[in-house]
Amino acid sequence: MLRRFDKIRFRGHKRDEFLDLAESPNASDTECGDELPVKVPRTAARDGEELRDPAGPGTLIMAAGVQDYNRTEFDRLNEIKGHLEIALLEKHFLQEELRKLREETNAEMLKQELEKERQRRLELEQRFQEVLKTRAEEPPPQQPPKGPATTQTNHGSDKRSQMMRSRVQKWFYDRFGEYVEDFRFQPEESAVETEEPLSARRLTENMRRLKRGAKPVTSFVKNLSALSDWYSIYTSAIAFIVYMNAVWHGWAIPMFLFLAILRLSLNYLIARGWRIQWSIVPEVSEVAEPPKEDLTVSEKFQLVLDVAQKAQNLFGKMADILEKIKNLFMWVQPEITQKLYIALWAVFLASCFFPYRIVGLMMGLYAGIKFFLIDFIFKRCPRLRAKYDTPYIIWTNLPTDPQLKERSAAAVTRRLQTTSSRSYVGTSTPAGVSRDEDTGRFHGTKKGNFHEIFNLTENERPLPVCENGWRCCLINRDRKMPTDYIRNGVLYVTENYLCFESSKSGSSKRNKVIKLMDITDIQKYKVLSVLPGSGMGIAVSTPSTQKPLVFGAMVHRDEAFETIFSQYVKITSAAASSSDS
Repeated sequence: MLRRFDKIRFRGHKRDEFLDLAESPNASDTECGDELPVKVPRTAARDGEELRDPAGPGTLIMAAGVQDYNRTEFDRLNEIKGHLEIALLEKHFLQEELRKLREETNAEMLKQELEKERQRRLELEQRFQEVLKTRAEEPPPQQPPKGPATTQTNHGSDKRSQMMRSRVQKWFYDRFGEYVEDFRFQPEESAVETEEPLSARRLTENMRRLKRGAKPVTSFVKNLSALSDWYSIYTSAIAFIVYMNAVWHGWAIPMFLFLAILRLSLNYLIARGWRIQWSIVPEVSEVAEPPKEDLTVSEKFQLVLDVAQKAQNLFGKMADILEKIKNLFMWVQPEITQKLYIALWAVFLASCFFPYRIVGLMMGLYAGIKFFLIDFIFKRCPRLRAKYDTPYIIWTNLPTDPQLKERSAAAVTRRLQTTSSRSYVGTSTPAGVSRDEDTGRFHGTKKGNFHEIFNLTENERPLPVCENGWRCCLINRDRKMPTDYIRNGVLYVTENYLCFESSKSGSSKRNKVIKLMDITDIQKYKVLSVLPGSGMGIAVSTPSTQKPLVFGAMVHRDEAFETIFSQYVKITSAAASSSDS
């Protein structure tokens, strides 16, 4: 008995007892949670006799230990395989992001230009060295021998001519040297301005400086508007009469120059200490805000928010003005730009066939009547202004770039909706035909009711175009475990949600529900060419995820993207219209 125990204890395990890795099933990481079949170890007849031996319980325990060891090895191999696939996909994602960054920064073009400039510099240095060598190799000019008397005479005359030449050069340099130096060409130096770091205090101070600097201009514009609105009847009447009389007699430009000189004279007297409260146009009083001192932390924070809001609104207004001017000259709205085009042609022809005095008189009279009379009537009658005030109609109807994007998105949505409805009618299959056989992208079995699977309301049903969904795999780049990184399943689109059903049995927690209103970005994405469907996928970004969720390996990617995008635009436009109302 002791001999048999020693034989069992020190006998090595056979190689056949371990699972052959080449015969292991090639399971994907998405299904790694299922139990894998384990190869049954082959035992010899002698081992069977030993197992049947009454003294063989130790052998059974060792066999069970070997099986457990094999299972742990399989789990480790599957986990390593999943991590390798994750690393491969992450490498592909990072390469795509690096390619996009290179395209945006144009680093290659900058490198090429830098290399060209370097070659030019080397060529110039080489040429410069060659010129220096040629000058050094040139022999000095030889003078013919002369007699001693002739040499002394020439030497004296050369001395006098050199002295005269030096005096003339000195006089010329003293009188005109400074002006000559001004015309000397020098390489332009590009000074690099140092940018200050972001500071709430500096932001507030700069906004106050901007407000103080723009106050004279804004005050002048408000005073002109008050003059046009007949805020002071006597001042507006006097200004209208004086202006029309000056235009009629051709004194409009001298009148404006005289007013500018008068304003500068008044400013000089005010700077010298004189107290003058007179203005050419009527002044409109503004409510002065009391200065705030000893602010608390919350008040300072609110002040910073107010400053940021004012800066945002100011930049938005400036951007709207610049974009409207650009769109006016770029024929973005052809019917509006056509009016400007016709007006410019009319002014051009009038300036060619009529004297400048008559053209100036007509323009001056029209400007005065428009400023003092027509604008006054239009401001008092908004409906009349909306019908007949051509400059106002042109300016209000000019679109900005965000408005153009909204219009194009709405047009694309309408086109996609009609296309999707036509494609659904054309691809509907008759009764008795399985869609699995027709397209290879649908599955006919469900684990239960749709709203129960995703914990939604009963009225949330898949859209007709995706009634049976699209087969795909969900790549969640925020997860690092292989079983959570890639999941196989089916994607559905409802009226308000994007639903992903995992194909793993009993895994309702693995299902993904995304609200369409929470999506911040959606775009087509090519994940990896080794995946089914040539790696076609859809990337969806949400506030709750750091990296976009990718629905990859989708054969009918374009149809799914058009459906999701059209439904997303429909939901966002409906929400925007409800908020505006």
